[in-house]
Amino acid sequence: MAKPITIQDVKTIMTQPAGSRLVIVKIITSEPGLYGLGCATFTQRCHAVHAAIEKHLKPFAIGRDVSRIEEFWQMAMVHGYWRNGPVLNNAISGFDQALWDIKGKLAGMPVYDLLGGKCREAAAVYGHAGGSTPEEVAESVRSFMAQGYRHIRIQMGGYGGKAASLHKPDGAPEGAYYNPREYTRRMLKMIEHVRCEVGDGVELLHDVHERLQPIDAVRFAKDVEPYNLFFLEDVLAPEDNGWFRDIRSQCATRLAMGELFNSPHEWKLLIEEHLIDYIRMHVSQMGGITPARAVTLFANVYGVHTAWHGPGDTSPVGHAANLHLDLWAPNFGIQEWCRFNDLVYEMFPGLPEVRDGYMYPNDQPGLGIDIDEALAAQYPVRDVVEQWTQTRWPDGSPARP
Repeated sequence: MAKPITIQDVKTIMTQPAGSRLVIVKIITSEPGLYGLGCATFTQRCHAVHAAIEKHLKPFAIGRDVSRIEEFWQMAMVHGYWRNGPVLNNAISGFDQALWDIKGKLAGMPVYDLLGGKCREAAAVYGHAGGSTPEEVAESVRSFMAQGYRHIRIQMGGYGGKAASLHKPDGAPEGAYYNPREYTRRMLKMIEHVRCEVGDGVELLHDVHERLQPIDAVRFAKDVEPYNLFFLEDVLAPEDNGWFRDIRSQCATRLAMGELFNSPHEWKLLIEEHLIDYIRMHVSQMGGITPARAVTLFANVYGVHTAWHGPGDTSPVGHAANLHLDLWAPNFGIQEWCRFNDLVYEMFPGLPEVRDGYMYPNDQPGLGIDIDEALAAQYPVRDVVEQWTQTRWPDGSPARP
């Protein structure tokens, strides 16, 4: 019987070539030259993830058989007793994706073939159009359309919009203020304008980013129904999941939810009761390819499609993992795409490319992506106190970001 290939060492690579702090796990095996990469990026708490990898999961992983991915994931998830939190899930995801990368390299197959093979040649993606006025947003949409995009998210003034005016009390603290009631009025006008300008030949999406109170979210979902959005994203906060029943009973607006989810308890009921149309969890936040594969098949039974979270704080390795899931999933819907700069492509050879609104794989074994560690080291993470998550309502009360 052949001696198993084992985990010999684990490296945590932290780098910031653009706006987000990225965390990459590199598993080095007992087979010379064989290693795997995984995404463990939780950009707002990158140092906590680093500690979880180095101090807890690395000692747990050394010496284990790289072929036993399911066993590793199940044991790692309960090894700390408490589970289903973003720091631990991201750390575990780094290992999980790296092990899938290794398995693909050993098999000489892309990960999508290990999952069951392609259902499509490329994954349709959506880009992010924006502006400070409805006219600017419409012009941004036209720019994306000229590049071949046919699915475009439209935002105006950032998440929650930027209020035209705020009536704040004296002594109100600093923060990222927004007015949710004004937001709904302004966004409806913007969505109506863009739809009238670009017509029905392009799919439009919008992200509420959990900025509304539940009753206002119900009203907003009803009000945007005439504009036939491809989906309305995160119209509620995870804490308000029960309100999806009210939205469903009131309108036929397509709904996408999940980027903040950590636990199956958060997505299971929404899928079973047909309360959403798209699952869009952050694959590293939910724990990697292993749980993403499981929830994809579960959602397929109920006719719910995938739309994995794909912002700039999903690392290039994470985007590669998303793509492999997209190519395989029988119920793929759409993929978010953040458009990395040239430096990121140089740092991560094999990063998937988008052409004419589709993301294509490179068909290399494993995840098909690598990292230039020397170049990554030239761009260390920069520590800041986040401002955009210090959100407040007009009277200064803390609000969800």
